[in-house]
Amino acid sequence: MSNGTTPVILPVETPTLGDRSYLAHDGSVALVVDPQRDIDRVLDLAAEAGVTITHVFETHIHNDYVTGGLALAEATGAAYHVNAADEVSFDRTPVSDGDVVEVSADLKVRAIATPGHTYTHLSYALETAAAETVAVFTGGSLLFGATGRPDLLGPEHTDDLVHHQFASAHRLADTLPDDADVLPTHGFGSFCSSGSSGNSTSSTIGTERRENPVLTEDEDRWVADTLAGLDDYPAYYVHMGPMNSAGPDAPELSTPESADKDTVAARIAAGEWVVDLRNRTAFAAGHVTGTLNIGVDGQFATYLGWLIPWGTPLTLLGDTPEQVAEAQRELVRIGIDRLEGAATGDPSEWTDAPLGTFPRAVFADLAEVRHHRPVTVLDVRRDSEVGDGHIEGAVAIPLHELLDRIDEVPDGEVWVHCASGYRASIAASVLAARGRRVVAIDDEFEKAGETGLPMVAAA
Repeated sequence: MSNGTTPVILPVETPTLGDRSYLAHDGSVALVVDPQRDIDRVLDLAAEAGVTITHVFETHIHNDYVTGGLALAEATGAAYHVNAADEVSFDRTPVSDGDVVEVSADLKVRAIATPGHTYTHLSYALETAAAETVAVFTGGSLLFGATGRPDLLGPEHTDDLVHHQFASAHRLADTLPDDADVLPTHGFGSFCSSGSSGNSTSSTIGTERRENPVLTEDEDRWVADTLAGLDDYPAYYVHMGPMNSAGPDAPELSTPESADKDTVAARIAAGEWVVDLRNRTAFAAGHVTGTLNIGVDGQFATYLGWLIPWGTPLTLLGDTPEQVAEAQRELVRIGIDRLEGAATGDPSEWTDAPLGTFPRAVFADLAEVRHHRPVTVLDVRRDSEVGDGHIEGAVAIPLHELLDRIDEVPDGEVWVHCASGYRASIAASVLAARGRRVVAIDDEFEKAGETGLPMVAAA
């Protein structure tokens, strides 16, 4: 790369967790920011580009996934840059506010303290040899139209961190050029985001200065709005920080042991989790009774990790070995490394018992059926979603609370819905596994009001 030439920046998408990692290079030497645990993706990307990874940077100790930073540094011999103030159990190259790391003659990285998502959060400005800032890796600080949430370290720190987050966003906006690209780790569906990032896929400091509420509203209003908008986040988050501080190793992705019919039956009987990875249409049409449906075609790791009691033995059922391998990759990203086993093929190959089924429907079907008989409507969206409007008389139990509150679901026929069908199928499988008569509504919630169903509007 010649002096002043813009470096190449390649995002590594993990859409199911709502995150991005980045590989940036000058044609020869590369740096990586916030790698996910399955580092083979990054290694393959570097090989394709013909570059050598010499530096790995963490913006913060992550709360939503297990990092691949240490494993990547060990695999490549790269320097592993982690905030000097972070208490970690591994050797790292400490970095602090204002430090400049020379990656190559053409690439420099300047650390900028941006507390708010965590106390020790750093952003990294990417500079050329001519001292031009071309981009900033913002981690969980400044996102597209939002910021990282300030409440993941516990309620006792939230008020302090939200004010830090406001100041950090303004520091970035006040010290970086308008044309610098903003490259966040979170904000693509991650529960680490506070506020909506919309559908933006790219942004600059100038764009954020004009459009991001943290930069357009006064501090008191922004803080109040941010705190009021905080929603639940996945239960597995509590395990991520300790894992990342301990220095996770590379994941084990070898093929899990095969589970036959008797093994599957024994594991269900023992109260272990046997999860069917197929899509919700296939599951409703026929499944092994007692299994749960968390399709790998959605936010699989997020919802499995949110629901499963941590440490529960887990067996996966899928159409193909590739489907199981995809799920296994998703799971190691949140620290679920060990599978008891897996089976692939057709559900008739997984049991000798009759297959379980349940009907699927749309909201128009619910409107029609309520004219003829009483049914329970179970809304498994989060409380914030229910507050924005819901079906009158519906029983509202967020999916992530259903296992603990299942006794609150009235007896009789239950029609379960969410916003689009994915969570409804998970909830329907939970109920069906307990012998309940259930109908899964596979439909967009916004269509409910068009059917004549009585609705309660947002407060």
